[in-house]
This record gives sequence, structure tokens and C-alpha cells, in this order.
Amino acid sequence: MNKIAVVFAATGLLALAACGEKPAAEANNAANEVVINETENAANAIDNAANATDNAANATNNAANATNAM
Repeated sequence: MNKIAVVFAATGLLALAACGEKPAAEANNAANEVVINETENAANAIDNAANATDNAANATNNAANATNAM
């Protein structure tokens, strides 16, 4: 879900709160989905960084092995 959806969901929740009404389940679900997606994206970014670090370590080891084989 893109960031504009977050704006609309937040705006809807604030408007309902200002009127003293309970927010609709759809608005709550949209806001929750955004939080879940952002959390998953952060976890994926961490995994990607770990993989990049592992790849760099493997490249270093391969270079050392090639040097030792000479």
C-alpha cells in the first residue's frame, strides 16, 4: 500500500475521532495493513543487508582461496 493510502486512512480516522464516532473497521484495517507492510519491508531490508554482508564475506574468502592456491 502506498503512502497516500496512509494519509487517507489517517485523515479518515481523525475525522471520525473529531466527530466522536468509532472509526470504521475498514479504516482500522487499512491502517493496520500499512503498519504490517512497513514492518515486513523493514525486516526484508535487514535480511537484504545481511545477505549483502554474507556475499561480501564470501567474495573475500574466494579471493583469499584463490591467492592461497597460487
